[in-house]
Amino acid sequence: MEPYKIFIVEDDPWYGEILEYHLSLNEDYVITRFTNGKDCLANLHKKPDLISIDFSLPDYTGDKLFQKIKEADDSIPVIVISGQEEISVAVTLLKMGVSDYIVKDDNTKDLLWNAVINARKMGNLKKEVEHLKEELGQKFAFDKSIKGKSPALTKIFALMEKATKTNINVSITGETGTGKEVVAKAIHYNCERKKKAFVAVNMAAIPKELVESELFGHEKGAFTGAVARKAGKFEEANGGTIFLDEIAELDLSLQSKLLRVLQEREVVRVGGNEKVKLDIRLISATHKNLAEEVKKGQFREDLYYRIIGLPIDLPPLRDRGSDVLILAKFFADEFAKDNKLGQVTITQDAKDKLMTYHFPGNIRELKAVIELACVMCNDNEITAADISFNSTRQDEIFSFEQKTLRQYTCDIIRHFLKKYDDDVLLVAEKLDIGKSTIYKMIQQKEIVI
Repeated sequence: MEPYKIFIVEDDPWYGEILEYHLSLNEDYVITRFTNGKDCLANLHKKPDLISIDFSLPDYTGDKLFQKIKEADDSIPVIVISGQEEISVAVTLLKMGVSDYIVKDDNTKDLLWNAVINARKMGNLKKEVEHLKEELGQKFAFDKSIKGKSPALTKIFALMEKATKTNINVSITGETGTGKEVVAKAIHYNCERKKKAFVAVNMAAIPKELVESELFGHEKGAFTGAVARKAGKFEEANGGTIFLDEIAELDLSLQSKLLRVLQEREVVRVGGNEKVKLDIRLISATHKNLAEEVKKGQFREDLYYRIIGLPIDLPPLRDRGSDVLILAKFFADEFAKDNKLGQVTITQDAKDKLMTYHFPGNIRELKAVIELACVMCNDNEITAADISFNSTRQDEIFSFEQKTLRQYTCDIIRHFLKKYDDDVLLVAEKLDIGKSTIYKMIQQKEIVI
């Protein structure tokens, strides 16, 4: 345990010595004693963990010295010891922010002992909270939680940054496995609501008959099995963010109830009458095209316009170019660390194999592929032979739709241009074709970049 540095400011040398001796019984405490406020202030650069000051010093009164200390370093807890028993003085100092106010009597040294213990506990708790907040902020910093540098991802970062500036609702679309919940968390933990709850609800995972109770809560006796009052997910998220994943799966009969909650900013538990006021931010997500769902009559148009807010459409992994390799290295490093495998490297032939694959399962599929490769590889080196693709979906490029050879050629070149961030020279090299062929297709509008 690190030493706990305490300053004692007491103009009576004998009394100061008693306090120092008593606190020194704890070997963790390092005591430095001063007889005036000026010397104490001159030594604040030594970063004491706590300061005990006498209220009546030759050069400062307790309130004035406390103000000076706070101006220099607001994080240092201060205990005031005084011969005055006036309640008004104690109340004033406590309102100013002193950690404790102790009246001089026979019990002072014991009271000081307890006050120091309490201040230290509070200080440790604050440090722990700040550390956790810092870790959380770092974890969900855009470039930490979402790996990649492709132009497609840069555009997403720009939209996410805008989303953190206001409380506008956010709707996230994208194929399964593109990281919609990761984006939602990153927005929440980088906005003003980050100190409040982030509550995620997967609408597709809740049985239809339980959705209303899960979202809005219920009262005791509202239905069979409701043995106690239960707060819903909206109440849990009050003050923070509620993330409704796969919102397109919400039954039409419940869409109207959700709309009312969002409009009125209040919720009524199932079986109850009490209105609970809400202060929430809604982030929704779906892999479906909501506008098409509205046209089909599967999603309410008024709810669509209520939730759409700032739309963020996540690109599939196949459109993110070399982000595949950045993510592959990240997943390999994480898996190796978690399983104490040491440093795992990915060979060039393995990288080439990854870059030529379509990844219909997106980031989730890449993670599974890399983790399996880490297990199958020898000497902590992932080669092409260790990369196994077990996709349940057919590659879109080579579908059974009837096309001409020229159309297939355009599809293949277009696919690799997306993979390699529109680098014509690199694509020409990878496909072993002339760069003039690609340029001609672009010029003739057969390929648009």
